[in-house]
Amino acid sequence: MRIEDVDSAVSWAKALGREPLGALLDQAEAMTLASFGATVTYSRKVFIPLTHLCRDVCHYCTFAKAPRNAGPPYLSIDEVLKIARAGEAAGCREALFTLGDRPEDRYAVARTALEVLGHGSTLRYLREAAAAVLVETNLLPHLNPGIMGDADLAMLRPVAASMGLMLESTSDRLCAKWGPHHGSPDKVPAVRLEAIEAAGRARVPFTTGLLIGIGETRMERIEALLAIRDAHARHGHVQEVIVQNFRAKPDTRMADHAEPPLEEHLWTIAAARLILGPEMTIQAPPNLQPDGLAALMRAGVNDWGGVSPVTPDHVNPEAPWPHLMALAAATAAAGRVLTERLAVGPAYAKEPERWLEPEVALKVRRAVDARGLPIVERWRAGAGEAPPVLPLVGRTLIGGRIDEIIAKAGEGLDDSEIITLFEAAGPDAGRVMEAADTLRHEAVGDAITYVINRNINYTNICSYRCGFCAFSKGTAKALRGPAYKLDLEEVGRRAAEAHARGATEVCLQGGIHPDYDGHTYLSIVRTVRDAAPGIHVHAFSPLEIAHGASTLGMELEPYLAMLKEAGLSTLPGTAAEVLHEEVRAIICPDKVSTDEWVAVMRAAHRVGLKSTATIMFGHVDEYRHWARHLNVVRGLQEETGGFTEFVPLPFVHMEAPMWRKGKARSGPSFREALLMQAVARIALHGAIGNIQASWVKLGEQGVIAALGAGVNDLGGVLMDESITRAAGGAHGQCFDVERMHRTAETAGRYARQRTTLYGSVEQEVAA
Repeated sequence: MRIEDVDSAVSWAKALGREPLGALLDQAEAMTLASFGATVTYSRKVFIPLTHLCRDVCHYCTFAKAPRNAGPPYLSIDEVLKIARAGEAAGCREALFTLGDRPEDRYAVARTALEVLGHGSTLRYLREAAAAVLVETNLLPHLNPGIMGDADLAMLRPVAASMGLMLESTSDRLCAKWGPHHGSPDKVPAVRLEAIEAAGRARVPFTTGLLIGIGETRMERIEALLAIRDAHARHGHVQEVIVQNFRAKPDTRMADHAEPPLEEHLWTIAAARLILGPEMTIQAPPNLQPDGLAALMRAGVNDWGGVSPVTPDHVNPEAPWPHLMALAAATAAAGRVLTERLAVGPAYAKEPERWLEPEVALKVRRAVDARGLPIVERWRAGAGEAPPVLPLVGRTLIGGRIDEIIAKAGEGLDDSEIITLFEAAGPDAGRVMEAADTLRHEAVGDAITYVINRNINYTNICSYRCGFCAFSKGTAKALRGPAYKLDLEEVGRRAAEAHARGATEVCLQGGIHPDYDGHTYLSIVRTVRDAAPGIHVHAFSPLEIAHGASTLGMELEPYLAMLKEAGLSTLPGTAAEVLHEEVRAIICPDKVSTDEWVAVMRAAHRVGLKSTATIMFGHVDEYRHWARHLNVVRGLQEETGGFTEFVPLPFVHMEAPMWRKGKARSGPSFREALLMQAVARIALHGAIGNIQASWVKLGEQGVIAALGAGVNDLGGVLMDESITRAAGGAHGQCFDVERMHRTAETAGRYARQRTTLYGSVEQEVAA
């Protein structure tokens, strides 16, 4: 039943009361798995209790203290930073500011302290403290300061990734005499609901929730959930809903109040899932139900909230946080995967320009992967850090679905199935990689192939301004090295030298020089062919082909036929980036479109020129874009059969213009980099047999890992690699034959030299 109003909620609540709890949990679990898979998130955070003073007197609270028991009214900025830095050193990413609500309205000592600190309100001082943490550390502030209005939110938004206010209940009864909220003006439901509305108007990613077991009825809980649902429907800002169970605390008026049993907690969580829908993040604090974690997840929980390795839960100090390893083990035992998140939820982290102020958005965008979750390893594509350990192979609650998709390999997968494989985490990711490697063995055997080649990038001067490219230059004044244009004599000299050094291929690509036309590319091919008659000419991206044809007023096929006649052998499938117009509009708006890229490749294949296919991923893209790209490639391959290999190219961010401007992520995570290899193997199985790993992007250790995830080819030795080096890559400009063989042996396989078209060479160059 769809709950539209309170009347229907009454009927629904009665129906819930008649339905067995197990049936409710089954529904809630199915909804949760459908949206979140096996992933259960948590935030690694440090708690900063800015002040324990509060104008409210909630009868269950031990956080708020009277001035005589509170010590100094406020933490100093130095004390705030000391706590934050301890959290940062322990790997935390969130600074949770907890504090009482407007204590200056009640206590003179608070007003005096604020005056000394140079502030007229607690919220003003909170802004200074949060700004200090934001500037001085890598932590993202999350603010829980109580009631906030429009002006307060506008003031605090620039220094926070997210904020929160527990609704707790919409029952006015609880504010009456003898009720738990009597004497607490900020606990009036209408006041709290307006604060949640204000957060929506301010576009603040917001955390709210229920506190159950303090005297409310089930019907009142449903009313509170409906109020949250409706506010979120208006603004889309509720990033998570906490369903927190009351815990009786000594020395409070409710010390003897009965705590809600686990079954009541589970019922409420399931109700929250059914009311709020499959996409809402629902959280329960793991330290308040330490023996019921598996049941909480079955009821609909997909987030454990903040867990601190440094500070206690200042709101529930009697309930210590579970050790993270124990929490991970308990989550895994329930068939789930514990995964870290930021203070801002992943859906909001994927749209930082909409939900966050620029300084905060920059930090978030650079920290996350395509899911909006933080990249926790130090490894980055093109950099020199060692990759993390691969996940163990296993199964979670969605393992059966993943197995069903893998079993379809060769038939073609739809976009949603490919997305599911990219979302695989923990043991599921290991399963995808293992399956991909099994398909690799069946398709092409155990040899690891490579080609001896040389890159000749004849110019880095380019009239295009692709946001990811650090290689192209517009003038002689450039960030990494000067602009240049090789003359034909130098191009020929380098081709002849490559041939003399045992190369069977030269790969020729360059910027789109404003003086180049279709004759330029013909001249380059003829020069190479004359200088090294036997060498394979692998040259010109689809952008260069399209540029050359257009400058001569020719259609693609006749121009490609001319290039072939001049000596062109194959095309590199670069300039693809991600074949989805949403992505291309951001990273390369003036470049060839998806349809134009496909048109060049189709024309090349029709005139007998084979090509590679690539994807450059990990910048502004999402898994749905990757899935579409793979299916575009597969569709063209089924039509023409012209692709020899698929080459995933992780985005190297360090010197990329769009990253330096804060407009892109910091490349893919290692998990994503390996899954791209594995998912490509599965999605393209039966269409493209060769999957290549880029040693320039992954490094030697990364390549070894990729060889266990469906990869069978390491590309070329790439004498004089320069494009990735211009982006800040640290893996060198050549991966020689000896290193190819050593890498293969380390991976438990053997290396074999090949031609560009994957044929055998007459005599391999000795390692």
